[in-house]
Amino acid sequence: MPDNAAPLPDFTRWPSFPFEGDLRVKALAAPVAEEPRRSGEDATDCVACNTPDDAYIWVSERWRVRAMDRPTGLPVVLILECRSHLDLGDLPNLLAAELGVMTVRLERAIRSLDGVARVHVNRWGDGSAHMHIWFLARPHGRLQLRGTFLSLWDDILPVIPEQQWRENLALVAAWLADFGGTANAEPPHIAWQSPSTISDPSTAGVPETDGEPEASREPGVAGDTGAGEPAVVAETDATEVSGTDKTAGTVFVSRAARGGENGTPSDREAAAEDQAGTQALAETQDLKEADPPQSDPPQSDRPQSDPPQSDRPQSGVAEGPAPAAAMPSPDGETATRR
Repeated sequence: MPDNAAPLPDFTRWPSFPFEGDLRVKALAAPVAEEPRRSGEDATDCVACNTPDDAYIWVSERWRVRAMDRPTGLPVVLILECRSHLDLGDLPNLLAAELGVMTVRLERAIRSLDGVARVHVNRWGDGSAHMHIWFLARPHGRLQLRGTFLSLWDDILPVIPEQQWRENLALVAAWLADFGGTANAEPPHIAWQSPSTISDPSTAGVPETDGEPEASREPGVAGDTGAGEPAVVAETDATEVSGTDKTAGTVFVSRAARGGENGTPSDREAAAEDQAGTQALAETQDLKEADPPQSDPPQSDRPQSDPPQSDRPQSGVAEGPAPAAAMPSPDGETATRR
């Protein structure tokens, strides 16, 4: 380093300074007599004036907000512009007042994003004549990015994922649209593909029947009515009766009966009792349907007098009542009603 080189300023030793190692100050160029024209001094050549609204993330009647054309190292970098071809010092009072409102509103929208701690607001104006204000989001917890050099770090940091970047733009645009204007930025679409086939989850694991008609299948569970109507299965406690209500088409299955071979000995014993009770109930129901009780004949059809002596039985054995129907006892055995 030459002896007459300018000493390095103190900020080169700040933690936020993005460079280290051997540094030297550039030689300062001589001033020019006339500064060059900025980009877009004439409205016909202004890039901002000739850019359509769909290139901005949010637009209103007098303001527009645009982003960079690709993700950068910071969560989001946005630029606020007015529609009119004016510089900052040329704004009329109405736009000047609205600029303060828009600056605060946009700063709040960016700061609402996840992972954003602060928002740096900058205005340089040396490159473009059309007024534009920069908004740079500083990531939360990145203390080394605090201060003057955040714009430099934006070009140094790894680029954030594009999906996250687009989501941030959409959230800011939606925030601004709540106060008016139109949000053009949309969140990234979910990369979802429909399955090639759609299967019924209720039939998962059911074996194929090789084309056998549904009606010809053998009943697979106890209590299948076989009449084409689905039987309703009601689960009861192990002490309750297992059986079939033929009138309602409901099958009562105790937990002990469902235990099968995997149940405890007490469960299998209870299942056997339930099966015996089910069979007895079914037999009783069949007898009632086959031999309904007969009512007494009308009074007019009864004999008015005793039959002749010759018609009476000759033996001394009295004619007894008809045999009683077999009814199930509480313990499951068949008993005769007396």
